[in-house]
Amino acid sequence: MTKIASVVGRQLLDCKARPLVEVEIRTDTGYVGRGAAPTGSTVGVHEAFVLRDGDRSEYNGLSVHRAVAAVTDEIAPILIGAELDDPRSLDRVMIELDGTADKHRLGGNAIYSTSVALLRAAAAAAGLPTYSFVGALLGLPPPAAVPVPSFNMVNGGHYQNVLQTINEFLVVPYRADSIAQAVEKGVRLFGVLGEVLEERLGRPPLIAPSYGYVAPSGDPRVVLEVLSEAVERAGCADIMAFALDCASSAVYDSTTQTYALNGERVTADALIDYVRELAHDFPMVFVEDLLDADDWDGFAKAVQTVDRSLILGDDLIVTNRARLERAVMTSAVDGLVLKPNQVGSVAEALDCYEYASQHGILAIPSGRSGGVIDDVVMDLAVGLGAPFQKNGAPRSGERIEKLNFLLRTAERIPDCALADVAALVRF
Repeated sequence: MTKIASVVGRQLLDCKARPLVEVEIRTDTGYVGRGAAPTGSTVGVHEAFVLRDGDRSEYNGLSVHRAVAAVTDEIAPILIGAELDDPRSLDRVMIELDGTADKHRLGGNAIYSTSVALLRAAAAAAGLPTYSFVGALLGLPPPAAVPVPSFNMVNGGHYQNVLQTINEFLVVPYRADSIAQAVEKGVRLFGVLGEVLEERLGRPPLIAPSYGYVAPSGDPRVVLEVLSEAVERAGCADIMAFALDCASSAVYDSTTQTYALNGERVTADALIDYVRELAHDFPMVFVEDLLDADDWDGFAKAVQTVDRSLILGDDLIVTNRARLERAVMTSAVDGLVLKPNQVGSVAEALDCYEYASQHGILAIPSGRSGGVIDDVVMDLAVGLGAPFQKNGAPRSGERIEKLNFLLRTAERIPDCALADVAALVRF
C-alpha cells in the first residue's frame, strides 16, 4: 500500500494574480501530486467558503496564509502515514475534521487543494493518467472520447454606456468532426468576431475581465446577431451553435422579485419567455443560471417552457448533491455545471456526478474565471465522459492550456472521438 509521506501547503497566484492555496503531497514511494484551488470572479452564496486573511496590507486582503496554516497544522498531521488507495476516503476525513457545513473553519480552498493533490498522487502511484484514475474510481470504462469545448465570446457587465446583464455569450462547435476542428474553429471565430465588432464600433473592441469581448450592446438579441454574423463570416455556421450564462443572481432584486434585462426590470416569467424566444430564433445548446440561485419554482417553469435549449444550474446546484437532489425532485434542471471547488472536495463532486448520472441529469464541467494551469476539471471532463464543457475565451494561458489538454489527450486515447453533442441539442 502506498502511504502519504508529506503534505506541504503554500500560497501562490491564480490567473488573475490573486492568492490561492497550492498543496503538494508526496508518497513514501516517491510519487507527487499537486492541487490548487481556483476561485470564480463571483462566488455563489451556497459555495464552499474561501478562507482569506482579510489583511488589507497584503494583496488587498486576499492572501491565504490562514488556509495554508490549516493545511500545515491540521490537515497534514491526519494525512501523513495514511494509506492512499482511495483518496475519496481521505477527503471525508478532512470534511469531518472541518466539521462545518460550508468548510469555513479550515477553508474550502484548503480542503479542495488537498483533495486534488490526493487524487493526483493516487493516480501517479497507480500508474494512470488522472482522467483514467477518476473513471476507474467510479467503475467507468476507459475514455473513448473528449468533450466538445465551448468558448466564451462576449461578456456582459457595465462598460461605459453599455449595461449587458447576461454574463456570457458562448459558442459551441457541436457538429465538429474532431477536437482539432472544434478548437481551430473556435479560435478562428474569436478573431473574426473581433473584426466584426471593430467594424460596428469604429474602434477595436474592449476585452472584459473574463477575456471575452465586451458586449457591444445592452440588448442580448443584438449581441447574438453580431455573433451570428461572425459565425457566417468565419465559415462555421454548419457546426456552431450558441449558449448563454445568464448569472441572474447578480441582477436579481429580492425586494421587487425582478431581474434587470435590457434596461428594464422584469419578472421571472417575463425573463423565461424572453429567453424562450431567443432559443427559438438562435440555435441554443444551453442556458445556464437563467434565474436566481434560490428560485426553484422558476427553474422548474423554465425547464417546461424553454423547449429548444437545455437548462443548466450552476449557482442553483453548486456541485452539491443535496441541492441536486432537490432539483431532481422538482424537475428544476436538465443539467448542472460541475465545478468541484464549489463543493470543496473531489469526493463530493464525484458523489454529485454519480447522482446526476443515475437520474439522467447532464454534468458539464467548467473552469473558473480565477483559474489555474493544469486544472483537475479537465481530468474530470475526460474521465467522466462529459459531452461538452466550458473552456472560457480562447485567450490567456490557463484557458489555452485547457484546449491543449484536449488536443494532447485525444492523441493518447486510441481512436479518440469527439463527444456527440449533436444528439443532445433540442433545436
